[in-house]
Amino acid sequence: MASFQGKTVLVLGGSRGIGAAIVRRFAADGAAVTFTYAGSREAAERLAAETGSTAVVADSADRNAVIARVRDSGPLDVLVVNAGVGAFGDPLEQDPDAVDRLIRVNVAAPYHASVEAARRMPEGGRIIVIGSTNGDRIPFPGLSAYAMSKSALQGMARGLARDFGPRGITVNIVQPGPIDTDLNPADGPMKEIQHAVMAIKRHGRPEDVAGMVAWLSGPEASFVTGAMHTIDGGFAA
Repeated sequence: MASFQGKTVLVLGGSRGIGAAIVRRFAADGAAVTFTYAGSREAAERLAAETGSTAVVADSADRNAVIARVRDSGPLDVLVVNAGVGAFGDPLEQDPDAVDRLIRVNVAAPYHASVEAARRMPEGGRIIVIGSTNGDRIPFPGLSAYAMSKSALQGMARGLARDFGPRGITVNIVQPGPIDTDLNPADGPMKEIQHAVMAIKRHGRPEDVAGMVAWLSGPEASFVTGAMHTIDGGFAA
């Protein structure tokens, strides 16, 4: 387990599920953690009290708010972008405004946050974005817009890895599959369909994803960049 004593971490989208597990992991490992939330104020306040972290409200659909939040956080050792939204259904019937918002949150926000963080990030800093196994595999209909947004992160990471590599800053995408969260509970209606195509037939835990994020943020991963790291129990295998 890496120690993050003296390290400054910002998690965009950290009040629930995977984001909350990431906040808990970094806080337990000694980092000074700030995380953002949008609509889950009570959950954010509880998590901040539990972990000693700092919760701040920010709308990841607002480019200027995202940039300001990163800038105001000062030099970051680690940036984790976990905030994301879904827009599912028949593309012929989807609300175009919902798709545009999805792109702002899932694609534009990670890009602008990463660029702003890199302006003052020290040498050897880490940028990690939470993507999805749907960036590689579309097992069901109705995922077109969401998958598009997650695939876009792959190109972003490869490009920024080269842009920031001379300073030792790494950029990586973590791609979870079915994870037991409020949005996709292990006992939910998609359980049997999802487990049927998995090698390990269960949902993952948010802590599993947090562990991968922690490893990518530590010294052992200093040569790992521009890569996609799938954690999905074989869902995309």
